[in-house]
Amino acid sequence: MANTLTGLLPTIYEALDTVSRELVGFVPAVIKNSSAERAALGQVIGWPVVSAGVGGDFTPAAYGPDPTGLTATSPTVTLDKSKNYPFFLTGEEGLGLRSSGSEETLIKNEFAQAFRWLVNQIEADLFAKAYKAASRAYGTAGTLPFATANDFSDVAQLLKILKDNGAPTGNLHLVLSTAAGAKIRGTQALLLRVNESGSSDLLRKGVIGDLEGFMIHESAAVQKVTKGTGTLYVISGSTAVGVNTIALVTGSGTVLPGDVATFAVDAVNKYVINAGVAAPGTIQIGQPGAQVVIPTANAMTIGADYTPLVGFDGSALFLATRAPAMPARGDAAIDVITVIDPVSGLAFDIGEYLQYGRIAYDVRIVWGCAAVKSAHIATLLS
Repeated sequence: MANTLTGLLPTIYEALDTVSRELVGFVPAVIKNSSAERAALGQVIGWPVVSAGVGGDFTPAAYGPDPTGLTATSPTVTLDKSKNYPFFLTGEEGLGLRSSGSEETLIKNEFAQAFRWLVNQIEADLFAKAYKAASRAYGTAGTLPFATANDFSDVAQLLKILKDNGAPTGNLHLVLSTAAGAKIRGTQALLLRVNESGSSDLLRKGVIGDLEGFMIHESAAVQKVTKGTGTLYVISGSTAVGVNTIALVTGSGTVLPGDVATFAVDAVNKYVINAGVAAPGTIQIGQPGAQVVIPTANAMTIGADYTPLVGFDGSALFLATRAPAMPARGDAAIDVITVIDPVSGLAFDIGEYLQYGRIAYDVRIVWGCAAVKSAHIATLLS
């Protein structure tokens, strides 16, 4: 049977063009390994990362230098999510839509919803990985930043955290909630003045653009998170500067990944918990670890519920996507096609199925994501 999905490509790409520019902030910003090849749920994807070397004095000699061999690690991400979005048209529905000239519009809208739902699942996964792996936080939980006109000190402090951590500054992103985006548009009149901001994008199009070195995004996935129930915890033993594992004793309740903790000895730094506990035990804070010596018996306090606005270097988060694995002899699809989203770079697998009295379409994708460098992620509390 002749391919029929090829004829639908203009409609499919029109749907992608509509959806991929909605409020998706993480997917376009992170490192992506998106391929049309098929992979099974649970498959592991790796990529090489070269560790930092050690330099030395330049010493002339009869022969060339004798460099130290490169040491490459191989972080991995597991393809742990496999989702699909199916929809169908019956023969009667198709006949009625064709007679009114609206069949293509309906199909486009259905594809748009499929892409939207799938991308939102991936976006939410990246958001959860990002805020739970952040290094430190700045701001006040429950209070939106950008409330003071022409004051971007909140972003400046976030940038300071990343610079102090040694993060690269050439590919920084800040993903906001829609509430934070609205606050910028409503209070920061400086950005509306074309002669001062250098662009009319915010005034004419609502596009925030770059701010303090960050490329600004908004995401519907950015939501309020609920803190753990941990209380009255104190640390056991002294924690040195640069150490990111801290033993807790005497307290009770849960300390959750993403919780923001402060210690009695350190009134400045707000540490993000990367690995928590449900009872006295060892927690892990984001790299590069403690910024001051935290002495034994020092009290830890968990901050309030908050909405994380996540700032990060693009290489700190990794997303791998594949098409789902299929039987060697194929399944019941009459046609299968891979469509690459030109904006996000994601590859979607689309199958077409002739069924009893109806035709069905299935949009699907397998993915896994990971935060690979907590020192290059920081949170602006809101």
